[in-house]
Amino acid sequence: MNEFQQATFLTSAAKVSQLPADQGVEVAIVGRSNAGKSSVLNVLTNQKHLARTSKTPGRTQLINLFQLDQTRRLVDLPGYGFAKVSESIKRQWQETLSQYLEERECLKGLILVMDCRHPFKDTDSAIIDWCLESDLACHILLNKADKLSRSQQQTALLQAKKKLKEHSELVTMQLFSTLNRQGLDELKKQLQSWYKF
Repeated sequence: MNEFQQATFLTSAAKVSQLPADQGVEVAIVGRSNAGKSSVLNVLTNQKHLARTSKTPGRTQLINLFQLDQTRRLVDLPGYGFAKVSESIKRQWQETLSQYLEERECLKGLILVMDCRHPFKDTDSAIIDWCLESDLACHILLNKADKLSRSQQQTALLQAKKKLKEHSELVTMQLFSTLNRQGLDELKKQLQSWYKF
C-alpha cells in the first residue's frame, strides 16, 4: 500500500480561515511538542523531510496540510505544552487548535501522539475528552516505544487501555516507534479505514 507515500505538501495556515475548502476527508495529527508528531508523519509517508523535525520542540507553529489525493489530506497541527515561546503565542496556538477541532467538518479522526513514558498529560486528556464529547474517533500512538523494554511496552499499553476502557469504541491505541517503525502497519490500517482506501 503506497497511498501515504504519495503525500505532498499542500499549504500552511496560521488561521483556520486560511485553510482550503472544508470538504473531502482530513485526519489530523496532534500532540505535545516533544511527542514526535513530525517524525510520525515522515515515517508514515516514507519521506524523510516532508514534515520539519527539530531538536527544538514546538517548531510546528502553523497548521500544515499534506495532500494524499484530491479529496484526502493529512494535517499536522501545532504542538502544545512544551515549546519555549511566549504565553500569548501559546494562547494563540490553543485558540487555533480549538477552532480547527470544533469547526472543521471534514475532520474524520485524530491521531494523538504521546510519549509512551509520559502519557496522558493534561492537554492530552483534554483532547481525548473533547473527542469523546464530539463523537470524533481518536487513535492514540504511544510513541517512542523503542525507549522501553518489551515488558515495559506491554505494561504501558495495558495501563493506557485500562484508563480508557469504557471508551474503547471511539478511542483506540497502539505502541509506536519512529526509530524502528514498530506499529507502522497498524497505523496505516487505522488511517485506511478512516480514509476508506
